[in-house]
Amino acid sequence: MLGRLSIPCGKACKSEDVDAYKHWLEKFRLMTFIFVRFEMQESSGRNMGEEELIVLRETGGRVYAFSKSGGERRIRGVGRIDPSIVIGDLKIGESIKIGTKSFIRLSPGLPELRTAMKRRAQVITPKDAGFMIAWMGIGQNDRVLEAGFGSGGLAMHIARSLGPGGTLISIERREEHASVGTENMLRCAEAFPGMPTWTLLERDIVGSTEDISELVDELDAVILDMPEPWTAIPEMSNLLRLGGRIACYCPSPEQMAKSWESLEKSGLNVEWGGELMERRWTLTKRGGVRPGNTPIGHTALLIIAVKTPNEEEE
Repeated sequence: MLGRLSIPCGKACKSEDVDAYKHWLEKFRLMTFIFVRFEMQESSGRNMGEEELIVLRETGGRVYAFSKSGGERRIRGVGRIDPSIVIGDLKIGESIKIGTKSFIRLSPGLPELRTAMKRRAQVITPKDAGFMIAWMGIGQNDRVLEAGFGSGGLAMHIARSLGPGGTLISIERREEHASVGTENMLRCAEAFPGMPTWTLLERDIVGSTEDISELVDELDAVILDMPEPWTAIPEMSNLLRLGGRIACYCPSPEQMAKSWESLEKSGLNVEWGGELMERRWTLTKRGGVRPGNTPIGHTALLIIAVKTPNEEEE
């Protein structure tokens, strides 16, 4: 059974588009296979009218993002307000007091949207997302697939790299994660011009070749953030172009070992495997800097492999 929804996102995705998606998802929530496609077309710039996205930074660092339209409602952390009235024509960089809290309005950049995004599943951190995107060479007009869409954190990073000519396919088998991630992606499209074509498949990645092939002839990059990435590697390697890359995000060494073996058995060459450690520094009271008190940041093990011609093809 197949469900389909197309939303043209030009200058901005409107709030009624989000409402339409929610209504559609509720209607088809019992389907075992859901296909959602959004055409996020190139925009000449941000819409600064009634549909614009508002980003407020509270004194202390917390960030909130919400649409200016939609009427009076409760916005978690901000209060019950009508943004079109309370925010009004507040310009970027200007401050406002709502209740007992003070806020500054910011431009809706990716760091702000990432901080304010709704979360249902754990998201891939910027250090890992940025490394994979850079090492894999993901850029303008590429065709990228990610499995393990979750709350959409990685998808937001990839989408900003692809531009209007790119294609992003996200796969997520859990509806409760897909719905939250979709809201975050719609918010991202509302904020940024030139988003890629984005397709969400709510299903298991294993056995998805036919559905993926209806969208693209081949893939430039695949990122697997799932419990058993090795089960999808053989199938995804067949969809990968020569010179394309597969990355696996593995929480445990056992997952990394099985993924490494599957990559090599599928004819790919592992280019990089390891972990990225993050240690923040802070200013001291006497001047200078020192390592902060936060723990050294291990998040996951990464492995990246490239598809090259085999000896017979050479």
